[in-house]
Formats: sequence, structure tokens, C-alpha cells
Amino acid sequence: MVSAFLQLDDPYSYLLACYLPSLAAHYDIELRLYLSEARGGGYQPAPEMLAEYAVDDCRQLARELGVPFLDVGATPPVEHRLPMLDAIAACRGKDNFDDELTQALSVFWRGDAEAASRRSRGVESAGVAAAVIGDSQKRQERLGHYNSAALHYGGEWYWGVDRLHYLLSRLDALDVARAEAADPKLAAVQQAMQYTLPVAPPAAAKELPPLEVFFSFRSPYSYLALSRTFEIADAFGLELILRPVLPMVMRGMQVPRAKLLYIVADAAREAERLGIAFGKIADPVGAGAERCLAVFQYAQSEKRGRDFVLNAGDAIWAQAIDIVTDDGMRKVTGKTGLFWPDVKEAMAGDEWRAPTEANRDAMMASGSWGVPTIRLGEFFVWGQDRDWLLVRHIEESCDTGDGILV
Repeated sequence: MVSAFLQLDDPYSYLLACYLPSLAAHYDIELRLYLSEARGGGYQPAPEMLAEYAVDDCRQLARELGVPFLDVGATPPVEHRLPMLDAIAACRGKDNFDDELTQALSVFWRGDAEAASRRSRGVESAGVAAAVIGDSQKRQERLGHYNSAALHYGGEWYWGVDRLHYLLSRLDALDVARAEAADPKLAAVQQAMQYTLPVAPPAAAKELPPLEVFFSFRSPYSYLALSRTFEIADAFGLELILRPVLPMVMRGMQVPRAKLLYIVADAAREAERLGIAFGKIADPVGAGAERCLAVFQYAQSEKRGRDFVLNAGDAIWAQAIDIVTDDGMRKVTGKTGLFWPDVKEAMAGDEWRAPTEANRDAMMASGSWGVPTIRLGEFFVWGQDRDWLLVRHIEESCDTGDGILV
């Protein structure tokens, strides 16, 4: 059975729901939908910022995927959210529950206030949604997850349309497709997320601002993003600015165990897909992260910042080298070509603290609280799996009507 946990006021749930009918039709599976909500607290360390970012992010995703999004109204009809939830919940256990949930998501995230009002009228079961959502959250917690827009199958989790292709590959391997030909709507998701870099930097890219990368040495997603971001910057001839920040837990943001376990598991399969070494881990939280930040400042002065962050990432996430120790750090800095006495001097100082704090402030001011965040002027994306959206934006910024690949 494939379980889908969907939240009415979550735009990622709406985008995922757009593909669930095709999933159920193309594969011989039992698909069960749950009205749910993401867990708060440490699972969402900056909920207000996330809510704002999610709408902008999904607007961009929807445009690339060809999915209608806030095309009826500029904002979702939040004034109808509670009665809509009750109307959906009242259908639990009935044959029309799945249709009610997916249709409500469509009404809400197309900004259709009139349709939302109609669906909210005459709801006799006021307050029933809380119990239904609570039951779904308990079930999801037992299965080991915490977020909405999440699919579960056979012990593995898939978040949003970004990870849908993993489930499709698994179902294809099980040979449970009803037809030999791929479903065009499902196939289009993965196709949309592919990109080709220019063979030479387009002339128009010279006018673009620097590409800023906010990252953490403790973030596996940062590790996965760095080399590809370097490739994108080089392909377009962009100036690259590396802006490391302290790990979330060292900035007062907690990461619950269930979230940490999912992140590591998800990063592992993403690393395999990307052909990046991953799995032998030495957590650098605390002194390790601080030492990396200190050495990075020195490496930058020697014009070896890029090399150091890549080598440190490989040591931390692929070789389990403990950079808290001098022996471990010396392996990384030696590979980078840094002078060890100067490395030791850098680690003994605290000159790195002010620029690191400035990086955090700049990242938060842009509207993001987590890493990796990649910013180009007023545009930014959050997450290592948004590289394709970054490329799309750069291409559009460079498009003069003459093409950009030559």
C-alpha cells in the first residue's frame, strides 16, 4: 500500500496530489490518502518563513511543471480553511474521500474563493477535522515521518514531487505497471527537472550579480550541492561567493531524531543518484564545525576556499575523518595545499565568528533560514534539489532572444 499524507494549506501537498490519480491509474497498487498536517516545533524551526517561502517555491515549481497555481485568485482562501477541513474530514471512510481531499486542495491552491465558499457551506460536522488529522499524524509518526506532502511505501519515504521519481523507479522494478509505456504526466515531472549547462558562458551573464552560496559543514545537503553549484557558476561565468554559517543546532534550532534520520537516508539516495561518495560520516557538530569555519577563512585568503569546502565535505560525509582532531584536519588541509602552522593559528583565533554571523544575518534577511541557500541578486532557492530552478532563472536572465548555448 502507498500512503499519501496531505495537508490542505500546504502547497507541496497540492502539487503532489496533482499526480496521485496518474500514480493510481498507472500502477497496480492500493493508494490511501490521509488528511494530515506537518508536525511543528523542532520539525519546523521557522514556520512563518517556511509558509512564505513554500508559496513562492511552489509557484515556480508549478510554472515549470505546467500545473495551475493561484490562477483564480492571488492568494489561497484561508478564511475558508477550517470549514473545508471539516467537510473533508466528514467524508473519512466514504468512497468519495479521496476525491474530496484532492478537489479541496485544488480549490484552495488555485485561489478559488468562490468554490471554497461553496464547499464550506452547510458543514454539519464542525470540529471533526482535528480528530481525523490527529489520527493521521499518529499513523505517520508510527511509520517514522513528520511532514506533509509525504508518500510512504514499504518502509521508505518520498517527500513531494521532488522524490516521486524514486517511488516510480521502485514500482517499475516490481513490475506492477498496468502498461508498458510510461505515463506521460508522471514522466514529465522528472523531465522538467533536467537541465543542460551552456558550453560557453553567455555574454549576458556578465551583467548578473554574484552567485552566493550559504552552506553548513554539518549539512549533508550542502555537501551534495556544492560541486554542482560550482559547475553552474563556472558554466555561466558567474562570480561565486561562499558564505558558510553555523549548523542549525549551533544556532539554537533543534533537529528532532526522526527528521535527522530522514535527512541522512534521503541524502544517501540523492548522493547515489548524483554519483557522489557518501555514507561514512563523522559528525562535525560543535568544535568540528568551528574549526572548519576558522580554516575556511584562512583558505579563502589563500584562494583555496573552494578546494577546502569540497575536501572537508568529502572527509566528513564520505570518509568519516574526524576533523575535530589535528590528525583529521591535517589530512583535509594537506589535500587542500594549506600550510599546517598557519592552519593551527587560524583555528586558535576567532576571526571567523563575525563574518559567519554576518552570513547568517544575510541569509535570514533574504527569506531563508536553512542551508543550502543559493542567492542571485533578489532571487534565491533553498535546497540542493533546486539546482534546476536556479539554472532556469539564470537562463531566463541571460535570454536575449539569440540563444545562450554558444
